[in-house]
Amino acid sequence: MAVVAPVLALLSAVPALCRWLARPYYPLSALLAAAFLLVRKVPPLCRGLPSQREDGNPCDFDWREVEILMFLSAIVMMKNRRSITVEQHIGNIFMFSKVANAILFFRLDIRMGLLYLTLCIVFLMTCKPPLYMGPEYIKYFSDKTIDEELDRDKRVTWIVEFFANWSSECQSFAPIFADLSLKYNCSGLHFGKVDVGRYTDVSTRYGRQGRCWGRVPRSPPPAWGSLLASPCCRYKVSTSPLTKQLPTLILFQGGTETMRRPQIDKKGRAVSWTFSEENVIREFNLNELYQKAKKQAKPREEEPPGGQAPTGHPDGEAKKDK
Repeated sequence: MAVVAPVLALLSAVPALCRWLARPYYPLSALLAAAFLLVRKVPPLCRGLPSQREDGNPCDFDWREVEILMFLSAIVMMKNRRSITVEQHIGNIFMFSKVANAILFFRLDIRMGLLYLTLCIVFLMTCKPPLYMGPEYIKYFSDKTIDEELDRDKRVTWIVEFFANWSSECQSFAPIFADLSLKYNCSGLHFGKVDVGRYTDVSTRYGRQGRCWGRVPRSPPPAWGSLLASPCCRYKVSTSPLTKQLPTLILFQGGTETMRRPQIDKKGRAVSWTFSEENVIREFNLNELYQKAKKQAKPREEEPPGGQAPTGHPDGEAKKDK
């Protein structure tokens, strides 16, 4: 049984592995991650390389290279302790392997280090990680539609993800959020997303009745009290990588924010929180919200199983992914 379980798990992962290999990002990233290993161990490539081994064998690791690789393994193990999806595990391995490769190549020869660094930069500029394209019941908002949609029906509860395509954390969370939308979306509980990397005004604007400003003074006058309590001020999500606020999940009930994860400390940094399916269900009480939403929603025409609000375009028009 101890042998059968891993074999079955491997067989079940074959379709996903084939999909990954069909996308150029993963094979090329794996090639860059294993570049030093290939250069050092493959005989046609390793001939003539400098080596600090006592036997002078250029096709084997010296003690310093082994030390760097062991340190890399320890870092990857520590980072993967908080990883949820397979993509996160693989992403951590690729990222830290490239860093270790750059150090090893520069140590071997500065010209090889510069060449490897150039290849990594070209790869980052030309090959982006594939975005999630699976089924989901999610409405995509733009900066012009999010206020209107949240205020359209106060009886509808919304769970909105603020994300950016350049964030690896957002990309890893995308299939989890999509799966939650398929399980819990109903006529009274909807799921939405807004790309704050594209619509930057959504996360930083303040004001009321469509009049919004990008910044608020440190000591706003008392007359601004009603302005700062207006709908335009409800989305305060920093897109800076240093604050680690992406992705951010916000629960809207009656058009008003009632909860968000991750929470923000006094310095504007996100409090550490793991975006797993179990954590989202528990923290947002999705089971309870789902049952309550089904009871409170007004009678509607018969809808397909799983919900009524399917995937939408950034302009707010909805469509269902097959």
